[in-house]
Amino acid sequence: MTDDNNIFTKIDALVAEEHELRNKRAAGEIGDGEERDRLKALEVELDQCWDLLRQRRAKREFGEDPETAEARPASTVEGYLN
Repeated sequence: MTDDNNIFTKIDALVAEEHELRNKRAAGEIGDGEERDRLKALEVELDQCWDLLRQRRAKREFGEDPETAEARPASTVEGYLN
């Protein structure tokens, strides 16, 4: 069971990792490719978290159980803009 607070905690951790990656890149500790690949993965994970929160909010708004919301696959979440 995932609640909104757990999702926000995950988002905070992903954002912190993003900042850490950028700092490591600036310090020369990692290369462009490594930073770019991990940032892309973080972006996908963040999109999935935000999508799950939106699903939960919508279910609550329409009297449904937010616990029935499920994280969607990256291919679905990333396909919204394409």
